[in-house]
Amino acid sequence: MNISKLFLLAFCIIASLLLVSVQGRLHNHTKHKHGHHPISQISVPPSPSPSPEPSIPSSTVFDVRSFGAVGDGLTDETLAFKTAWDTVCQFESESESPATLLVPEGYSFMIQSIIFTGPCKNYVVFKVDGTIMAPDGPDSWFKSNSKRQWLVFYRINGFSFQGFGLIDGRGEKWWDLPCKPHKGVNGSTLPGPCDSPVALRFFMSSNLTVKGLKIQNSPQFNFRFDNCHGVHIESLSIKAPSKSPNTDGIHIENTDNVGIYNSLIANGDDCVSIGSGCYNVDIKNITCGPSHGISIGSLGNHNSRACVTNITVTDSVIKYSDNGLRIKTWQGGSGSVSGVTFNNVHMDTVRNPIIIDQYYCLTKSCLNQTSAVFVSDITYKNIKGTYDVRSPSIHFGCSDSVPCTNLTLSDVELLPAQGEILADPFCWNAYGASQTLTIPPVFCLLEGIPRSVLENDIDRC
Repeated sequence: MNISKLFLLAFCIIASLLLVSVQGRLHNHTKHKHGHHPISQISVPPSPSPSPEPSIPSSTVFDVRSFGAVGDGLTDETLAFKTAWDTVCQFESESESPATLLVPEGYSFMIQSIIFTGPCKNYVVFKVDGTIMAPDGPDSWFKSNSKRQWLVFYRINGFSFQGFGLIDGRGEKWWDLPCKPHKGVNGSTLPGPCDSPVALRFFMSSNLTVKGLKIQNSPQFNFRFDNCHGVHIESLSIKAPSKSPNTDGIHIENTDNVGIYNSLIANGDDCVSIGSGCYNVDIKNITCGPSHGISIGSLGNHNSRACVTNITVTDSVIKYSDNGLRIKTWQGGSGSVSGVTFNNVHMDTVRNPIIIDQYYCLTKSCLNQTSAVFVSDITYKNIKGTYDVRSPSIHFGCSDSVPCTNLTLSDVELLPAQGEILADPFCWNAYGASQTLTIPPVFCLLEGIPRSVLENDIDRC
């Protein structure tokens, strides 16, 4: 072969290689441009990826339909939910990611009274994107089941109850029982069974999160937390008619380190009620009403000892409610309420915006007693808005034997919702001071510390 032929052959080989390389690059570029296929990761230079949102691997998500649930709103799904819970609770994840029980969107599940029991082997997420429904009233309730509670979570450490779905308590027929106060003449009650279930009860549990859900028409309390530690509640919508009896939005008892944030509560009783044994409770950005307001108590019933301390309510709205910020105790109790701060709360047509009632009684037959829960160190700051003129805007009714002490008011401006006449505040055995001029002026507070508090051994928790 002569030299010219060798050059020609080498040129052809080089040209072919270059053509293949160019076509390859053009082909890859074309696929990337039109998005049909991703570029091979081998040819992509490494770059830091953005931090992803926390996600739950699909291998740890358990759909209740996989356990026999139908989701037609008619079938009794109790067994399927119980089986699904037991599976999720006992699931051991190698990656330490939480196990999720999923109630899927677009389905409605009717379940009877049930107890979801721990402890579980991993952190558990109960994700409700669909609807969970209670049986339709007392006649549809299994006779063997307790009529005092519907969904119960017991002895669980590390649990999130969340989603964008609905919990429907279907409480109308429970509210219409003859024993309910609104059924009789002038608030009287009639004979007959009266137990009504709490919709969601958390008992002896810790490290809890409840977030994002909608709850409607609970037969009685919507949420109740008993003997719990570490509770974070956020972005809830709780709704029931204003005449629905005892439908407290969130009730806590013997529970500590609680945060309740960014929620809307409209119901027939207290938006938030704080019972004995609660401390370190932070409530912020709550829209409350129509309702009975935000209450500490009632405390000291049946001569019991009650302890509540370190409670804050800030940046909230209470509207069209019977009460605003309330502390209520029975006569004859003992213990104390202290370290309570109400700050930046707006009132809109509230009958009793600021009230301490140490003569709380559900009937007219309560007798005067000498002991009482000691109320002290209560601060009201930047409380503004309007009040229903049927009652004074400020009511401090304290015990004859154990006065309220160190009540502090500043930047309080409460005007009548109708008319122009300011009702005078009411004070009875209440000691404290106004740090700024209030509207209406509070001249009825007594100065200093009463002798009975200095000389007697007050039961401070």
